[in-house]
Amino acid sequence: MDTIRVGMIGCDLHALYYGALMAEHDPLVLRDTGRGQAAFFYMYLHYNDPTAMTAPFVGGFDIAKVWDADREPAENAATIFGSDICASFEECSDDVDLVFVPECNGDGTGHLELATPGLEKGVPTFVDKPLANTLEEAWAIVALAEAKATPMMSLSMLRAVPHAAHFRDRLREIAPVGFGSIKGAGHTLAGSIHSISLAQHVFGAGVQAVDCTGPSELAYLHLDYGDTPDRPEAGVMVNCHSGPTYHCSLYVSAYSAKGAIHSGQIGDFEFPWGAAEILRMIREMVRTGEPQAPYDEMLECIAIADAGRLAQKTGRRVRLAEVEFA
Repeated sequence: MDTIRVGMIGCDLHALYYGALMAEHDPLVLRDTGRGQAAFFYMYLHYNDPTAMTAPFVGGFDIAKVWDADREPAENAATIFGSDICASFEECSDDVDLVFVPECNGDGTGHLELATPGLEKGVPTFVDKPLANTLEEAWAIVALAEAKATPMMSLSMLRAVPHAAHFRDRLREIAPVGFGSIKGAGHTLAGSIHSISLAQHVFGAGVQAVDCTGPSELAYLHLDYGDTPDRPEAGVMVNCHSGPTYHCSLYVSAYSAKGAIHSGQIGDFEFPWGAAEILRMIREMVRTGEPQAPYDEMLECIAIADAGRLAQKTGRRVRLAEVEFA
């Protein structure tokens, strides 16, 4: 297909953010409409030419339909992208090639409900992070996608941003890495999933158990890889409740007997490259009918959060196996 028709369910900042990278629009309308200015700020950095995009525009998508529980953001998105406004979120999955469920600062509550109509109709679906609020709901989304033989993906930008991949490739300088540390993205579930996804990207999947403590939910997580091969023997600390940071930046450090290495900022000025990579994966998913990331890794993010909640509540280490099928 030449152009992928998109039904956008939810019109928060991430809808405008991804939308600006995937669909044609007037930059000045983006800048001057609703929350579009926040997306514009990091994607149009030529002070002497505000219409020249400096972020990696992917294109090839048409945001044909939009819906939001609040009429105003739906109207804003429709103005920016020339979309039709649907009366219900179920309508967004009619006569489209892709359902896109964006999420900015939420906790994934309702994602199962929002993703279900499109998956039931066999429409490839992208669910922004977090995939769901609980592992039970996340499993339900994956199970529905598999039952309908319909591809689905859910990824954080931190799981795809090339700046993290570049740091991951540096781990060989001090291999074998014994311990990792992340200054995370805040202590909401959305921020925690960003931080956990960054840990996956740099140090790999395969977490076996979680410890959690701190003054807020999922404040400080220790990821224990157990005997998973080629993972830090002493695990990874994910510090979500870690104070203010420069333009939402996360930072990664790795330690071994040979020394330590530290990343630069991975924040708002780098995130568009992660979003663009995700959009390329989505485009390939629609083209091939196959998800471009393993369901196991998508589920692992939510399993870590569920295990972290239980660990924080009980004061003990919780194995992911304890929550995986709860």
